Amino acid sequence: SGFNGTATEDSGPDRGFRIRVNSRTQVVDPATYEPVPVGEVGRVAQRGHVPLGYYNDPKKTAETFFEKDGARWVLLGDMATVDEEGVVTVLGRGSQCINTGGEKVYPEEVEQALKSHPDVYDALVAGVPDAKWGNHVAAVVQLRTGAGQPSLDDIQTHCRTHLAGYKIPRQLVITDSIQRSPSGKADYRWARSVAAEAAH
Repeated sequence: SGFNGTATEDSGPDRGFRIRVNSRTQVVDPATYEPVPVGEVGRVAQRGHVPLGYYNDPKKTAETFFEKDGARWVLLGDMATVDEEGVVTVLGRGSQCINTGGEKVYPEEVEQALKSHPDVYDALVAGVPDAKWGNHVAAVVQLRTGAGQPSLDDIQTHCRTHLAGYKIPRQLVITDSIQRSPSGKADYRWARSVAAEAAH
């Protein structure tokens, strides 16, 4: 997707797409263009060979390009977080973002935490309508062969070491296999319907 950050050793299908912050790649607050603190979600920004803007669309150009420290930057559509080592974890475009109790949760971030659980082979996270929270975070999980049956409590305890409280799944659905497209893309519509059905 046109990234020119350096991919890290542990990039891969189950780690998400990860790059390092360098002089040409930053994760910034889209309102201020300042780099976000460690662990906060921002937008990926890059500088270098940046186009001048969108043809005949000054509004879109103003929303996408900015000048900082004498350089022209472009805000990419991807949301991301940065860790202490400057490794950027790209969370996707934000279209699957779950709004729970007024907080935004990116499924990719919760999925990374779930997949680091020893019993979890694959996971999708979706928002399920909830009277109290608007939506709650639901985890649809495929276990590793021969794994034990983790409870919601086990999963929540594990996620707490990786995530802020409001991002922790409030619902756990264990499924035989996670549905993905042939190219491996997550089928969030499927995950949402499985979780919503189990919530009743």
